[in-house]
Amino acid sequence: MSESSPLKPHTLRTCILMAVLGFVVIPLLYALGLIRIETVNMYGRYLCFALVAIGLDLIWGYTGILSLCQALFFTAGAYAMGMYMAHQYPSADNPEIPQSLYVVYPYGVGQSKGEEILPWFWAPFRSFPLTLLLAIAVPAGIAALIGFSGFKSRVRGVYFSILTQAITVAAYLFVSDNNMFLCGTNGLSQFKDFLGFDMGSTGFKMSLYLITVATVLVVYVLCSLMVGSRFGRILVAIRDNETALRFKGYRPHIYKLIVFMLAGGLAGLGGMLYIPQMQIITPSDLAPMKSILIVVWVAVGGRGSLSGAVVGALLVNLIYSWLTSPITVGGVAVWSPDYWPIVLGLMFIAVVLVIPTGLVNVRIPTKFFKKGSA
Repeated sequence: MSESSPLKPHTLRTCILMAVLGFVVIPLLYALGLIRIETVNMYGRYLCFALVAIGLDLIWGYTGILSLCQALFFTAGAYAMGMYMAHQYPSADNPEIPQSLYVVYPYGVGQSKGEEILPWFWAPFRSFPLTLLLAIAVPAGIAALIGFSGFKSRVRGVYFSILTQAITVAAYLFVSDNNMFLCGTNGLSQFKDFLGFDMGSTGFKMSLYLITVATVLVVYVLCSLMVGSRFGRILVAIRDNETALRFKGYRPHIYKLIVFMLAGGLAGLGGMLYIPQMQIITPSDLAPMKSILIVVWVAVGGRGSLSGAVVGALLVNLIYSWLTSPITVGGVAVWSPDYWPIVLGLMFIAVVLVIPTGLVNVRIPTKFFKKGSA
């Protein structure tokens, strides 16, 4: 590959591998009957998580900012698309109100059945094109508000992490309240169809999976180009020595704000693709543990490596899928899903202590391949 090529050889190889696995291997395994469509659907959901992990890697791995509110951006994107989907299934008693909202509508004093009013912020989500825009713009806008107030005030390190975690907890309480007209703890569900397609059909699930694969590939390529550019080098300089960069005349808070908004938009994009495949989103997806889990994905895969973010998100969730099911041998239970948090904690500790650079950055010493080596 020539030096003038915009993509590095490693990035190109990763793209080819992802394309072959996503577009060829998985559909072929399904066509041969070796995996079910539910498994394909599960892979699609985990690829949505990979989009969130890529965003976190941009701000944590490359810029050195540990954000604990990525779950907030992910859920905002999912709620945006979920509100559009909810409009497709209106209540039989009041066609102006989606069924998801109708069952938990917070009636005011003197208000009775049949007098429900659609909240003003639900109205824009009747339009699919506008929903696509808002599912990315809303999380990016929230990130802009958090980032501007934090970065302009030079909030750094653990203090910024605490700030973002506190905002996520506040958002969790806000969304869980029925009076906020976001369906409370029930969340958004009871979807009927999506753009006229049956959401339970095999064709719909396979199509959405392929769209998700394509989206991850495009995002990976664009982010790889970005981190390899001058902008990306400035992000790394912020991580390594922000003070020195400021003395050279740069304004680091501008660059941090831009990349933080980008990470928020990517998380929103992941949430937007996630909810048609999961068909439910609740405030539990905003729980503080969710944002910490995203950090674990990036740490396990490899901080400061976009491919590591993808690998970590997929690997940890595949292990989660396997270990959160009871395992029996000869009718005797040898594994309980209750053990999963212990495994997750040990996995994170092992990565920090043994391979702090993550799985994708592990290098086998060349001496083991030299002739005559022990």
